[in-house]
Amino acid sequence: MTDQTTDHAHAVSERIGPGSVSVVRTAPRRYEGLNERGATVQIGGTELEGEHFTPGELLKLALAGCVALSVDRVTARRLGDDFAMTVWAHGRSDEESNRYQHIEEEVIVDLSVLDPADRDKLVGIMGRAIEKGCTVGRSVEGAIDVDTDIDGTRVEAH
Repeated sequence: MTDQTTDHAHAVSERIGPGSVSVVRTAPRRYEGLNERGATVQIGGTELEGEHFTPGELLKLALAGCVALSVDRVTARRLGDDFAMTVWAHGRSDEESNRYQHIEEEVIVDLSVLDPADRDKLVGIMGRAIEKGCTVGRSVEGAIDVDTDIDGTRVEAH
């Protein structure tokens, strides 16, 4: 049996470039994710205790983060830079097929300060911004059904 050290370095690859990320094994069924800017995330199986994300949670987190960044500027133009917003991605993998078949994105943002016409216009703009700008959503399109609600309104794909 080989002695394992507590120093878990991310091995260097000649292929590292913009957008590259890595995971390094830190313990059985536990990994640390790293991006080129030095940010880390703990990854592990659902059976493990402690603070970590599962790969499926990271997929949903990527979708939620992509939606948030896609609508951030257009929403700030109408609500101001200090608006509050939370984006959730809900869904569980299907046990039989062992894949995500449906994920629901929920954008919680208070649009009540807008009159109804401006609110509807902004929801439409946000929906188009997600459709155009969310690379993660566009990448899973066709493989996973993704529905989006903004402030309680279902956004229809265009």
